[in-house]
Amino acid sequence: MELNRRTVIAGAAAAGLAATTLGGTAEAASGRKPRKELFGTLADGTKVYRWSLENGGTRMKVLSYGGIVQTLELPDRHGRYANVVAGFDNIADYVAKSPYFGALIGRYGNRIGKGQFTLDGKPYQLSVNDGANSLHGGAQGFDKHVWHVEPFTKGSDVGLSLHYTSVDGEMGYPGTLRTTVTYTLTRHGDWRIDYEATTDKATVVNLTSHVYWNLAGEGSGTIEDHELTIAASRYTPTDSGLIPTGELAKVAGTPFDFRHAKPIGRDIRAGHEQQVLAKGYDHNWALDKGITARPEHVATLRDPRSGRTLKIATNEPGLQFYSGNFLDGTLTGTGGRTYRQGDALCLETQHFPDSPNHANFPSTVLRPGQTYRTSTIHTFGA
Repeated sequence: MELNRRTVIAGAAAAGLAATTLGGTAEAASGRKPRKELFGTLADGTKVYRWSLENGGTRMKVLSYGGIVQTLELPDRHGRYANVVAGFDNIADYVAKSPYFGALIGRYGNRIGKGQFTLDGKPYQLSVNDGANSLHGGAQGFDKHVWHVEPFTKGSDVGLSLHYTSVDGEMGYPGTLRTTVTYTLTRHGDWRIDYEATTDKATVVNLTSHVYWNLAGEGSGTIEDHELTIAASRYTPTDSGLIPTGELAKVAGTPFDFRHAKPIGRDIRAGHEQQVLAKGYDHNWALDKGITARPEHVATLRDPRSGRTLKIATNEPGLQFYSGNFLDGTLTGTGGRTYRQGDALCLETQHFPDSPNHANFPSTVLRPGQTYRTSTIHTFGA
């Protein structure tokens, strides 16, 4: 039986676990006012702050640099807390080494082939930073900027509103894009992300969050025993540069079939040509529900060791599952342990990679007078 967050916390309190373990049972069930502290300073003297949030038994720390979720702590089936996201304990590593740990991604999440697209008959050349391609907005994407952060409490919810303005031509993208991303911790401990953006010229936009998950605990080892479900009958195969070919291939009969829960490691080395190209899973799943007016459930991740679960709901049409293939043991995380291949995974809600170059993919074009809006909800359990 899967227990909800309130059941876990109440059970831990009844068992007499120390208040320091749970952060105080009364406080675990209700929100605290967000707290701010200096985290570090960039080379140009810009200060980076860290905000601490707690609500409904979920604790998280967020940096003004890149909107990065540095830590996110959850209880296991026994009420014992662990940080379940990968990250660093200092700003220097985020600047110099980070593979997008916990960051907000923009203007365009994922890859655009050769960093090129044509919009309204005009060609655009973007910053190229992944071989011949543009990845996650280019060399200086949204993850590498300091955002303006405003804390809030709203009823029983707590959160942060993060603001960044990307000027016309930044990383080659047309239009001045004004972006607000809202992180909300609800009274039930859910983490909701609401993205909003406007532009003064026609442009393309695809925002997402690049959190690396390990529900057994950051730095605890492989995620291959995690069980994953994705509500998708098709995915987008890629070429050798991990750029979609334009095909919407069926998952049936392939290692890409996660329509029913299975351990990630079961088929990760099956030898499918797409897995060989990506060194595992690094693909976009075309969600069966398509684009929806409200967030709908699309994926479930479960760690059998701790009992922790993550359920994802979104109104986006795609989900990028990345199995941490390029973690190579050279990065040391917040807990002092190194991250090896497959020690964390990403589940990025999104429109499809390289959509501006594929007419059959859902459009990512945003025009003046329109407002880009999308939401993703993370629901935790044990």
